[in-house]
Amino acid sequence: MTKKLEGKVAVVTGSGQGVGRGIAIFLAREGAKVVTNNRKPSSSAGPQDYNRLTAAEREKLFALKGDAESTASQIIREGGEAVPFYGNVADFETAGKLIQTAIDTFGRIDILVNNAAGLGSGALIATSEADWDYQTVPKLKGAYNTMRHALPGMIQQKSGRVINVASLAWLGFAGLAAYSAANAGLVGLTKAVAKEVFPMGITVNAICPQAASPGHFVEYTAMVKKLVSAGVQIDEGKLKEVEEAHGPAEDLAPFIAYLATGEAARISGAVFDVTANGRVALFSEPVQTSAIKKDGQPWTVDELIKTVPEELCKDYVSTAARSDWK
Repeated sequence: MTKKLEGKVAVVTGSGQGVGRGIAIFLAREGAKVVTNNRKPSSSAGPQDYNRLTAAEREKLFALKGDAESTASQIIREGGEAVPFYGNVADFETAGKLIQTAIDTFGRIDILVNNAAGLGSGALIATSEADWDYQTVPKLKGAYNTMRHALPGMIQQKSGRVINVASLAWLGFAGLAAYSAANAGLVGLTKAVAKEVFPMGITVNAICPQAASPGHFVEYTAMVKKLVSAGVQIDEGKLKEVEEAHGPAEDLAPFIAYLATGEAARISGAVFDVTANGRVALFSEPVQTSAIKKDGQPWTVDELIKTVPEELCKDYVSTAARSDWK
């Protein structure tokens, strides 16, 4: 191990299990001192998990579970430095205490990984207000909360790295309305804050990870079963591709560690797709593809009925009408 992060201090939210755990452990292996975090000590899978999984699937789920204490203990067993912090970063004051724990324990904060999230699925008309809040608040407000508390120290020391863990759902996936909204918001937040703090030596980027985690395992397993029960033909090759991408979370963490190094100082405001089987892709920046303009007078509806299909949307195909939309 090259110890590229020797002397750095990292906070990784939602690092009790899954992607966050893998990131926290790898950052420590690269020399960072880490504050691990999740809401509360681990407990057994709830009734909903049991109802949706077979005995073999439950066993696999339990193998993926953990909490801030177990992640910190793993780091310490490997010779690293870590302390656990239990608390919901969706609460502003709790998020402040998390960041202060890093400063009080290790003297500073250099790396902030916002991985905390509330997972779920369902069409918008089937999404309750409680479901909406669970899927949007920890992800989006949680990231605001931790950045709001961490950035002043980073600005003072004129250096810092923020990595926001989003999801490909930011592109807008059917059946994931709330989660898509949360991640699209996180991407927008990432790009805005990156522009604000780049002159101070701080970078802010977003990653969309694919790796093994309890949340993905439960939701993905349930989705496949639902499709099969509905008579939908499952592409076995696609299933295998998804399974390979969702390998051990530590296997995607090297790219997060890279973003935390000085060598990545010029990369900010970017969104990456990162998988546990070695694929990293960079998303393009949104661009306008066509435009229409009428000088002097507003458009009439009749004019738009004629002009929009012929000029503005000549080559446009709605994603909702495509056969491959998700």
